Amino acid sequence: MSFPIAHIENEQRRGFFIEQAGKTVAEMTYSRVNDKLIIIDHTVVDDSLSGQGVARSLLDALVAWARESNTKVLATCPYAIAQFNKDPSIADVRG
Repeated sequence: MSFPIAHIENEQRRGFFIEQAGKTVAEMTYSRVNDKLIIIDHTVVDDSLSGQGVARSLLDALVAWARESNTKVLATCPYAIAQFNKDPSIADVRG
């Protein structure tokens, strides 16, 4: 199942997220180190979406954006760290 993923970056919020009925049901947040480096710090997916690949979809959206914007990515989020460690196809954006 595919969900529309939105991206926001402002003073209050930075990340990729999915909303349903006006509620955020999945989110991957990051902090910005500088113009070309971010740190993924948190990933959360509502239990109702568990097991549907939603967290990976958020990461894939972030990686696509990082490639387009020439941004490098570090991670403190355990999920993102695990994905970067096991999937060499996304290593090009790793900072």
